[in-house]
Amino acid sequence: MEFKIEKLKNHTLIQVLEEKLDTHIAPTLKSELVLVSGNGEKNIILDLSKCRYCDSSGLSAILVANRLCKNTNGIFVLTGLNDAVERLITISQLDTVLNIAGSMDEAVSLIAESES
Repeated sequence: MEFKIEKLKNHTLIQVLEEKLDTHIAPTLKSELVLVSGNGEKNIILDLSKCRYCDSSGLSAILVANRLCKNTNGIFVLTGLNDAVERLITISQLDTVLNIAGSMDEAVSLIAESES
């Protein structure tokens, strides 16, 4: 199983269960994101705590999630970043575009704040 998807009160939590978010996993993640968004979910938390590596296709999936949430006036939050993935996001200057939380609690708080 590549992902764990959990529908919670005011958001959907998607946990990537693979160590690599790359060309093998990213297309499936994009499909899941489109399905979650299509089911009316506008707030998504993507937990990458088990993920040690991300490539450009992984970044593309993350950007798809961000765009889907923005299009529905929701919020997308990325959490659980390890050093290598965080560095890639910073080098790509996506840290200025994405909501990045240091913990799951912080991610949930960001969504709660956006709802009020």
